[in-house]
Amino acid sequence: MQRGTHLVEEVIFMLGTIKSNLKRILPKTIFETLRAFYNYQDWSAIIEFMLNKQLKLNYFEKFQIIKQLYRISFHVDCPHTQEEMLAFIKAILLIPLEEKGCIVEAGSFKGGSAAKFSLAAKIAKRELVVFDSFEGIPQNEESHGQSIFGDPASFDKGSYCGKLEEVISNITKYGRIEVCRFIKGWFEETMPDFKESIVAVYLDVDLASSTRTCLKYLYPLLRPGGVVYSQDGHLPLVLEVFDDDSFWENEIGCKKPIIYGKGTRKLIKVIKD
Repeated sequence: MQRGTHLVEEVIFMLGTIKSNLKRILPKTIFETLRAFYNYQDWSAIIEFMLNKQLKLNYFEKFQIIKQLYRISFHVDCPHTQEEMLAFIKAILLIPLEEKGCIVEAGSFKGGSAAKFSLAAKIAKRELVVFDSFEGIPQNEESHGQSIFGDPASFDKGSYCGKLEEVISNITKYGRIEVCRFIKGWFEETMPDFKESIVAVYLDVDLASSTRTCLKYLYPLLRPGGVVYSQDGHLPLVLEVFDDDSFWENEIGCKKPIIYGKGTRKLIKVIKD
């Protein structure tokens, strides 16, 4: 059993090394094209999206969204999958029109995900509020070590930095900038003053401390039936925050909700009762 485990770890490391080298030596468009064809989970999500009859869009409108998702990935550094993006886009599009509230993204990097979400926000006639320091990861002492899948995970100060001007430029070129609002600063400084109703939240903040701050200030603003997605479900320290009963009860004021995908997926979800 131990030998088999080591073999799996070596294969994962080898594949990760190959991917990193290909990304370094290949032109971005070629690399993204190869990655698009390689990821069968993306294709499965695309087929489900195209066939989803709950979405009030025709096939051409759905195809235009898919086409734009890949166009954004070809031109903007996007450390996510289309499957992850489509999960949140579907959530946005399925929110009843009578539900009032904005969409929130915390952690935008270069603006690739915000550009994609803005497409759905425009259709849904909702504002997309983007929280970010636009200075990268803050100073922290968190030791993540490995993800639940065995990949190395570390988040140094300043990493994943996308300047506000760069993010705005990318969304202007490839998304719907007219539905976006940007709140610049560290989460613990900007979120306490935010008091608007929210229907959906997407977290890509990497740190357990940042996740805690986002949930503490954004979850109480989420309307019943609203969703929180976190792209950090592969990080054990982040999972500890989501799975902490005392945190939910003492700092948020409610019982811990069901965490969908916990321990098995990178993208996890909670639905507010």
